Amino acid sequence: MKYSLSFLILIIFFSCKDKKEQTLPKDNVQPLLSVVKEYPSVKQISPIFRKDVENWEELNAIADFLDRFKKGSANEVLSNALELKGLIKSLKDSVKPNLFDDAAFKTRINILNNETLRLADMTSISAISAEEVHLQTEKIINAFSAINAKINTVLSKKRFEDEIGVSISFVGLDSTKMDSVTRKSLNSKVKLEPMLDEKTKPKKLKPQLDLKTKQ
Repeated sequence: MKYSLSFLILIIFFSCKDKKEQTLPKDNVQPLLSVVKEYPSVKQISPIFRKDVENWEELNAIADFLDRFKKGSANEVLSNALELKGLIKSLKDSVKPNLFDDAAFKTRINILNNETLRLADMTSISAISAEEVHLQTEKIINAFSAINAKINTVLSKKRFEDEIGVSISFVGLDSTKMDSVTRKSLNSKVKLEPMLDEKTKPKKLKPQLDLKTKQ
């Protein structure tokens, strides 16, 4: 009887230990969601172009919002996901400047919107992991960075065309791959070509008198 009681106690002890070990991973989920993580920086709009978008309220609101997440925990991100979703929707529905009202730019906004919707869906998943939240947050940052990169490219092209007075799509050049020397050289060439044309035009010969017909 004594040995049977001891054996029963051992069984209960090890059973409780195994059960405790199995529940530990689940209990550790919540602390991980509270660990602060540093995220990659959002690609910014070039300082020389900020004035061009200073009145684009929807775009600037998202930039300010994402600036909060340079550092943050998964819980903090999830608690702000629905607000971010609303801001992205406002950008998608907003009246965009003519330069950016095209299919390529709208595609980038749709990608950002889809990534934000996935993050918002995560708020209703009780078993979501911190790693999943962090990964989705980085996707959103990358998607918004792609929008800012497109803005820089479009405004760079416009500024270059304004400088030389010729559409680079007509010339067949990529302004984003030009250095200052190339820009200056092309600018000078475009300005000189009309002058050269005038100088190099063949002079009209004066009609000569036909002496034979005069006689």
